[in-house]
Amino acid sequence: MDLARDLGAVLLVLGILAGTLWALRRAGAARWRAPGRPRRGGRIELAERVALGPGHALHLVRLGGRALLIASHAGGCTLVESLAWKECQEAPPPEEPR
Repeated sequence: MDLARDLGAVLLVLGILAGTLWALRRAGAARWRAPGRPRRGGRIELAERVALGPGHALHLVRLGGRALLIASHAGGCTLVESLAWKECQEAPPPEEPR
């Protein structure tokens, strides 16, 4: 009896959570997408991220037809470079350190 009651309680909670997620998605408050996939119709896309240390990273962001290299740090963010997205794609990959 206890097992059936416990299982019923777990299923009830999961049902409430599923219903809440469904309602939020219908209202547009929650979206579901796989990690690493760009948003459909979005103008901003994170192309690449490189961690430099704790709290420091470089982000390559595509904004329309532009590529932005942004450094994030404890003090905020800094725009390092901005160029056309096509120029960024045509650049040769960096050489491997020896």
